[in-house]
Amino acid sequence: MGVTSVFAQYSLTPAPQDVLQLSATGAVEVQQDLLVLTLSATREAADAAAVQTQLKQALDGALGLARAAAQPQQLEVRTGAFGMYPRHGKDGKISGWQGRAELVLQGRDFARITATAGKIQSMAISQIAFDLSREARARVESEAQAKAIEAFKGRATELARGFGFTGYTLREVSVSSNEMAPGPRPRMLAMEAKAMSVASDAPVPVEAGKAQVTVTLSGSVQLR
Repeated sequence: MGVTSVFAQYSLTPAPQDVLQLSATGAVEVQQDLLVLTLSATREAADAAAVQTQLKQALDGALGLARAAAQPQQLEVRTGAFGMYPRHGKDGKISGWQGRAELVLQGRDFARITATAGKIQSMAISQIAFDLSREARARVESEAQAKAIEAFKGRATELARGFGFTGYTLREVSVSSNEMAPGPRPRMLAMEAKAMSVASDAPVPVEAGKAQVTVTLSGSVQLR
């Protein structure tokens, strides 16, 4: 079969008729159940090795206290960023070194996390953020998906009848999900927490917000 006959065959294939493209979204609001608290230490010295030693001492001390209080899913400990940067004088030459180390406490037990952070004197709280655990997200995602499906079916039925059809059949559908959380509040809490951590070793008060998990269905239906 030649190129011309192949092209003629494909050009005769009828285009889809009475196909409707649409999308629908389901959303569920849920309380954030995961606290992510970042501690940091900054050190300066004329010698890079001295800065590294000081940061290591601060991190080792903080790790010892944090690991003693650690509990699976309730308080989990991991190290964060660790960096060294030169400081330059007016003549452009290196005049000293500055370094920063981070320790992250994460989990569902807010009281345990904040109490542990309050006991760590070698590092200060630099950031507080909230999130959803994988289990909580999976649970509400299923609920949001069910809402999206019902919304998709209802809209498809309504549009089909609006165009004079009795119903529809599903052709194809894609699913996507995302999570929206309050933005400015974690940063405000971080500033308050840092100030309090300098003043005392008392637990830092924290309050989680709510996140909205949304599932969107996009696809096409065949009107009939």
